[in-house]
Amino acid sequence: MPRPADGPVDHAQPDWVERPERSNLLALRLIVWVAMALGRPAARLLLYPITLYYLVFSPQARAASRQYLGKVLGRKPGLADAFRHYHSFASVLLDRTFLLNGQFSRFDVRVHGVEIVEEMMAGGNGCVLLGAHLGSFEITRCEGRTRGYKVSMLMYEDNARKVGAVLRAINPGLDMEIIPLGRLDAMLKVEAALARGEVVGMLADRTLNDADTIRCPFFGEPARFPTGPFRIAIMLNRPMALLFGVYRGGNRYDIHVERFAEPGELRDGARAAAVDRLARRYAGRLEHYCRLAPYNWFNFYDFWR
Repeated sequence: MPRPADGPVDHAQPDWVERPERSNLLALRLIVWVAMALGRPAARLLLYPITLYYLVFSPQARAASRQYLGKVLGRKPGLADAFRHYHSFASVLLDRTFLLNGQFSRFDVRVHGVEIVEEMMAGGNGCVLLGAHLGSFEITRCEGRTRGYKVSMLMYEDNARKVGAVLRAINPGLDMEIIPLGRLDAMLKVEAALARGEVVGMLADRTLNDADTIRCPFFGEPARFPTGPFRIAIMLNRPMALLFGVYRGGNRYDIHVERFAEPGELRDGARAAAVDRLARRYAGRLEHYCRLAPYNWFNFYDFWR
């Protein structure tokens, strides 16, 4: 099972970029085989020893987990809280195996606010959905596909390569559109996808470098959030919504959709002010959903550093 990354950190870049990826594609393929061969109930039983192993042998990720849990729970977290945090992460990753192999029907998914996306898509133009490393974005993508929407993910180029490798390990025949940031044609691909009436998704809670960030209050302390997703939305002048697929235990997920920004408030003449406003609004709503589902946020590094 891929793990919360741990290991030495170079302060020139954010922790999530610098920490080595411990997941091994051969091991991942083995996990996929076990999950497909044994089925989800049996595979879920294996999550307990796996979670315990990583809880013991990833001290930096464990410390980051307890730092976050202390803020979101408003008390000193115990080992049981950290175990639950790790186990939620492992459960979502395991479920991704089944989702990417076309087994969406085995999950109990409840959608709150689906009419918002339907209204934004009604004109035939696409929309931008902002998510986070909270719960499962895969469950939201699968739900969108059942409703006839094609979802393209916009992500950093290096991360896109890693995700592509993971996806091929889980399902070699999977066709998933990923638009890598950093290439000259990235924005052209985004505009083309939106023009075709598709959805473009971005996860807006990780930064690539400190130069393209803004400090926003987050659980009472300033934390850096990337400005890129908000600059892109302003440049494209498309409606934006927030989308979070919250894991509720067992086979249940709650998908929450809410309006975030309309084209009218994304004026070029006030771009800096709009970026600041949108980043702060996003941080506030992310904090809200973290409190709603405290064990669902999967950034296992010092987010406030």
